[in-house]
Amino acid sequence: MADAIRVLLVDDHQVVRRGLRTFLEVQDDIEVVGEAADGAEGVERAQELSPDVVLMDVKMPGLDGVEALRRLRELDNPARVLIVTSFTEQRTVVPALRAGAAGYVYKDVDPDALATAIRSVHAGHVLLQPEVAGALLSQEEANSGQGRGGSLTEREREVLGLIADGRSNREIARALVLSEKTVKTHVSNILMKLDLADRTQAALWAVRHGVTG
Repeated sequence: MADAIRVLLVDDHQVVRRGLRTFLEVQDDIEVVGEAADGAEGVERAQELSPDVVLMDVKMPGLDGVEALRRLRELDNPARVLIVTSFTEQRTVVPALRAGAAGYVYKDVDPDALATAIRSVHAGHVLLQPEVAGALLSQEEANSGQGRGGSLTEREREVLGLIADGRSNREIARALVLSEKTVKTHVSNILMKLDLADRTQAALWAVRHGVTG
């Protein structure tokens, strides 16, 4: 399974972790490399195991999922974090997305849809429901790089539009006939110029300002 997507499970309920592991272990392209019972252990295990994707609960005793996300960002951990939650309220999901999550699914998600979500965030996509995207946009109204779009080059605007469409770096490279390394450079420049933290914020900025691929 050398090319399998390495997944870390972080949830304080052992039954939930066991259920997730049981399903994911039958997927040919997904490997569960470890588990953690709270946010602090999740951060430690993520640093130790270098997973590609972390399935993270939000509400956990001690260090919750949002704070764990913030710590992973501070540590520059490259893992993509997919929130798995039983809470549907925007006040629960939005802070996690703002902290750096690549998207979220509910704990009653169809198993095949969960596997698809893992593959999607691993490929660089951002999973946002329209109502949650709207809430994020309204919260970022006062400050999300507004007024700085003029500093982007035409090529950077093209890349930004494709990020907003949910394209991965590889897909952007193919669409614009560029190397992935060049695309990564453009993405870094976009984030720096717009003073944004990650692709999620970049996608929201693009939607808000009418930049599309």
